[in-house]
Amino acid sequence: MKQFRIGGVPEHFNFPWYLTLKNKEYHSHDINLRWQDYYGGTGEMCTALREKEIDLAVILTEGIVRDIIEGNQCKIVQVFVASPLIWGIHVAQNSSYHSITDLKGTAAAISRFGSGSHLMTYVNAENQGWDTEKDLDFVEISDLSGALEGLPNNVGDYFMWEKFTTKPYVDNGPFRLVGECPTPWPCFVIAVRNEVLEREPEAIAAILEVINKTTSEFKNIPSIDLMLSNRYGQLPEDVQEWLSLTEWSQKNLSLEQVDKVQTKLKQLDLIAEKIPSENILYFF
Repeated sequence: MKQFRIGGVPEHFNFPWYLTLKNKEYHSHDINLRWQDYYGGTGEMCTALREKEIDLAVILTEGIVRDIIEGNQCKIVQVFVASPLIWGIHVAQNSSYHSITDLKGTAAAISRFGSGSHLMTYVNAENQGWDTEKDLDFVEISDLSGALEGLPNNVGDYFMWEKFTTKPYVDNGPFRLVGECPTPWPCFVIAVRNEVLEREPEAIAAILEVINKTTSEFKNIPSIDLMLSNRYGQLPEDVQEWLSLTEWSQKNLSLEQVDKVQTKLKQLDLIAEKIPSENILYFF
């Protein structure tokens, strides 16, 4: 049986993977796929791909595009979630900041440099008309747990993370939501190390076939909202809203979409130069 390791964030977006793994659906293709949670998000997964700890990652589009440009030997094989990610902009419950405007010039808590929480502060700053050199400052806090502990203790002034994941901490503390910032592109893609694509293209195609079957039917699974609510500690009505906003995909990004991501990253000085978009994508 062929062995593959895949990484992703332990969030509701990845529940389709949990279902297919629980049902051992990859075994019929002679594949043993092992899942690894990455609480640190995109930056941590980029490192794991580079160091060959994992073969595949379900990862934020802007983060992996940037890391491939910077030398990560991977390619994007498919969009996983086609809809934008809605980033919540959070402050501590007892914070004196009450709007996004108040956050100009303050310190953003980020999981790590190069992560989604880092890159999206630039997108938010641009949306607000801020000077990204003068009006942004950063403090690394590792992951969501670091922000939950840090923000109330003045380690960073605000923290951007997926809105529905953090909703329980807004409802019950220690966060307060002051705004939202959606990604201007499909949010999650599946990236695979080049070495693995060259060696096992048919096996990777089989993995995609299995997960695509599940995502195409995911919203029609009976009581899926209650299953998600129970597993991720979220209110059923929040899960239902999230499901209504979320669309999975079974196709890859287009060259035009990759170019749009690169153009934005270059505009925000997050990459030095663009590269040919076909060098970022892999088509079966």
